[in-house]
Amino acid sequence: MKAGASVKRAGFLRTVCACDKVSAMVFLPGILPYVQIALSVLLIGAILLQRTGASLGGAFGADNFSSGFHTRRGLEKTLFYATIILGILFALSALVNLLIS
Repeated sequence: MKAGASVKRAGFLRTVCACDKVSAMVFLPGILPYVQIALSVLLIGAILLQRTGASLGGAFGADNFSSGFHTRRGLEKTLFYATIILGILFALSALVNLLIS
């Protein structure tokens, strides 16, 4: 009797898990474009907030090595790492979007 009950219980658990996976797969394509838009806006903002050490002369080949190297400290370091994390998250969301479509 207990063996039959465990089979029913195991079957019920399998059904519940299958429904959860199906609902997650239906929900993901609907929300993913909004996630990508939010990530892209945050990534653009993080990139624009970073300090640029290169001047306009550096774009044309002038020597600006003295202003290009500095140690990131405090908020600048946090913003740098946040930019890297946002870039990775955006790339992963684009990969997930490619795989599910």
